[in-house]
Amino acid sequence: MSLFASPRFLRHVLFADAASCVATGLAQVLFANFLATWLGLPAWLLTATGWFLLAYAAVVAFTASRPVVAHGWVRLFVAGNLAWAVLCVAVLAGGVLSPGKLGMAWILAQAVVVVVLAELQWMSLRRAPAVGWA
Repeated sequence: MSLFASPRFLRHVLFADAASCVATGLAQVLFANFLATWLGLPAWLLTATGWFLLAYAAVVAFTASRPVVAHGWVRLFVAGNLAWAVLCVAVLAGGVLSPGKLGMAWILAQAVVVVVLAELQWMSLRRAPAVGWA
């Protein structure tokens, strides 16, 4: 059996997704003002996206903890991760915000991490037996 076809691999990737969101979300919520100064990003944006990441992490962790991981949810997480990466690039390319070098690195790091997670989720999903939304 392929590593990616293992149901445990998908669960591990989902829990890694949730953990990365918890770490980033907590940092952005608890240290928004400090990070705003260091990153050159608005504190309100860091706080809002931090709360979103914490909520997203809860849904991903809940899905990963179910006896059967619903593939419909995983496809939604893949799409969400890819959308997050696109938004990260759009923030940098849009010119509306002017993050410093650390801020650009923070945003790019998030984009890279979620693209890798989306790819791992997608690869394991394609090789796993079909399961619906439930």
